[in-house]
Amino acid sequence: MSNNAVATAPRHTLSVLVSHNLNTFSRIIGIFSGKGFEIDSISLGPEADPNKARITITTRGDEKVIEQICKLLHNVVDVLKVTDLTHKKSIARELALVKVATNTNNRSDIMMVAQAFRAKVVDISGDKLAFEVTGHKDKIDAFIDVLQPFGIAEVARTGSVALKREFQNSN
Repeated sequence: MSNNAVATAPRHTLSVLVSHNLNTFSRIIGIFSGKGFEIDSISLGPEADPNKARITITTRGDEKVIEQICKLLHNVVDVLKVTDLTHKKSIARELALVKVATNTNNRSDIMMVAQAFRAKVVDISGDKLAFEVTGHKDKIDAFIDVLQPFGIAEVARTGSVALKREFQNSN
């Protein structure tokens, strides 16, 4: 798949439950790099059971490519379950830390933007403000876009974490 085709391919979020083992994480990365599959983001965190971990992967591809990825993931030692959350009701969040240049003229404008996005101030200096913002990828992208004219000094993002939504309202 060409870079242009990958960029326009549908985005998928995969939730992979694994036995907590860093070798499993490297094997999963190896599948993507070995087969040339794109990773938009990947995160690893412990599960409620300390012997398990959850890996959330966002990737792009048509249904055939995603099916192939899921089959390859199921074959990895220590992978317990693979769920494509793309077409399921799910909860997805991302965290970003954004550091913005400020001065006395624009600080209140920047604070109003942060308030609108429910971002928290996590660091203050004479010429910079750092914010923590959580939410859907689109919210994080919009927050960064709105702050861009003020001068973004640094950005750190987690990538998506996601779980299947349990409450299934019939409406």
